[in-house]
Amino acid sequence: MSSRLMNVSGRETTNSVSHFILLGFPSSPEMQLLYFGLFSVAYTLTLMGNAAIACAVRWDQRLHTPMYILLGNFSFLEICYVTTTTPNMLANFLSTSKSISFVSCFAQFYFFFSLGCDEGFFLCIMAFDRYLAICRPLHYTSIMTKQLYTSLLIFGWSCGFILFLTPVVLISQLPYCGPNTINHFMCDPVPLMMLSCSDDTTTQSIYSTFNAVFMIGTFLFILCSYALVILAVLRMPSAASKHKAFSTCASHLAVVVLFFGSVMVMYVSPGSGHPVEVQKIVSLFYSVITPLCNPLIYSLRNKEMKAALRKVFGTEISVHKT
Repeated sequence: MSSRLMNVSGRETTNSVSHFILLGFPSSPEMQLLYFGLFSVAYTLTLMGNAAIACAVRWDQRLHTPMYILLGNFSFLEICYVTTTTPNMLANFLSTSKSISFVSCFAQFYFFFSLGCDEGFFLCIMAFDRYLAICRPLHYTSIMTKQLYTSLLIFGWSCGFILFLTPVVLISQLPYCGPNTINHFMCDPVPLMMLSCSDDTTTQSIYSTFNAVFMIGTFLFILCSYALVILAVLRMPSAASKHKAFSTCASHLAVVVLFFGSVMVMYVSPGSGHPVEVQKIVSLFYSVITPLCNPLIYSLRNKEMKAALRKVFGTEISVHKT
């Protein structure tokens, strides 16, 4: 009986943390206002750029092909992805408490990293689409049917949410008895695990293995797809065909490098001891900068997308004038 009471009391003390403090970027109030202004502009441009691509794909019939439907979904995914962390970060720039509840913190953790997983799967699906289009052009329409790309879209959107349940549940079940200050601008799993009262190497190992398998697996799939694409392009007799194929794939490869390059630095080995400021900068890169750059990368190198954007916004401007 006494041992049971001790277990209960111990559980209550280890669950004493009800909220966390997100330090963000500690600085003077003037610098906080400057950060607020800069990141507000970046967030607004990210929303506008990705929404423009999603709307162009939705409203322009010429873009109702698997490649652009995937791109439209990817742009909408980017909007969801950046919205999981940036509004809270902006609010904390103007806040003195900078607190976030335990439940809200793990909800942010779950949605941000689930959508991050979905991004990796979408990049794989887009690489597979380009492989079929360039390496199997005669069979492309018979393979990439509406049924197949619809199934791929469902897979891309749902898989991250299913897979990331396990790491989130494991880390949320760790004992947190204080301190509760996270030296980050979001609820990142690495500093969360460092705040735990127990040194749970099992959870850290499972989380590291999960990240390594996911990121290395998806990255290798994309590399293999594009290796086959490049070999097929090099065999093309026409220089114009080579240029068009490389131009189409270059934007996708640029996004792949931006996304996987920064993420692998942080999460394949969370116990590698990156300096705190480096962690924040790298996290800022893949959570804010990459979603901001993606619309520029995809639209500037794509004639069809630029034409669709001109058509969509030209129509909107003429409507407002009338």
